[in-house]
Amino acid sequence: MPAPTEDAQKDEPAPSDADLLARGSAARAALKKAISARVVGQEDVVDLMLVALLARGHALLVGVPGLAKTLLVASLAEALDLSFGRVQFTPDLLPADITGTDVLQEHEDNQGVVHRRVRFLPGPIFQNLILADEINRTPPKTQAALLQAMQERRVTVGTTTHVLPDPFQVFATRNPIEQEGTYPLPEAQLDRFLLEVHVDYPSEAEEREIARRTTSADVGTVPRVLTAAEVRALQSLVPRIPVTDAAVSLAVALGRATRPNGARGETSNGAPKEVNEYVRFGAGPRGSQALVLAAKARAALRGEAAADVDDVRALLAPVLRHRIVMSYRAEAEGVRDTDVLERVLAASAR
Repeated sequence: MPAPTEDAQKDEPAPSDADLLARGSAARAALKKAISARVVGQEDVVDLMLVALLARGHALLVGVPGLAKTLLVASLAEALDLSFGRVQFTPDLLPADITGTDVLQEHEDNQGVVHRRVRFLPGPIFQNLILADEINRTPPKTQAALLQAMQERRVTVGTTTHVLPDPFQVFATRNPIEQEGTYPLPEAQLDRFLLEVHVDYPSEAEEREIARRTTSADVGTVPRVLTAAEVRALQSLVPRIPVTDAAVSLAVALGRATRPNGARGETSNGAPKEVNEYVRFGAGPRGSQALVLAAKARAALRGEAAADVDDVRALLAPVLRHRIVMSYRAEAEGVRDTDVLERVLAASAR
């Protein structure tokens, strides 16, 4: 059967929200299956990456070397009809190496007159899906080059502002154990990430499969699952997903409960004692916003017509753990941000 012409595609009615919900649920299963052709395990990580994808958010993947963080992002890009760019962050990387730069070009016409014009050469950031590999290996000045792009979906070079492709999303990787030659990520940039996804070690059975598969000649191919138009349609659905009043109230309560008592405006916010003992600064309002938006995306991926409190609870750690600043006492006593968030969640259930 011949493929439908472009005119025929334009005449097709737009899918309903119910159709898009069904498509989102089917896409989740198909994308996980497609990525599993290249990556063994890490299903929870893939689920969170898909939440970020549908919510038009950025994600920071944190894990020790060798856990397929880079391969996960590259495989997701292969499964989508989106352009893909990779930036390997190094200490000598300059902002222009990411955003692009203006160059002066000369050409001589037939009469021998030399004409000069300034031309913008776009950098690797002008793609739909960006892999920022080892983002903490570049100085803060270069890290800051991503701030405007991640927040506004545009970059300014010289006096001209350039709009980035739609969609535009950054999936960054970070190694949490090697500190030599790295730079801390500014809090302002961490707050631009919708999710911080922790990539854990595989199980013993998964590691055996990894050892078998990666040492054979059969590398595995990732099939294309969604078109760019389908991705944009699913992303446009997420803001229209209803969310229960209870879920919104819980998201706001959880965000406020991460702020120590005595913080400005927070004198009786229901924070458990662990927050007051181990947290210097809690999540701001963007944390509550991110919780609600991510909950909507999770509901869409599950084919649910509305986001509820279970979606908010499931996403508490990946949404808020990079938005709280732990104290020196927490570091000295080995208390992790996830430990505090578990107490916050337990306190909210009382």
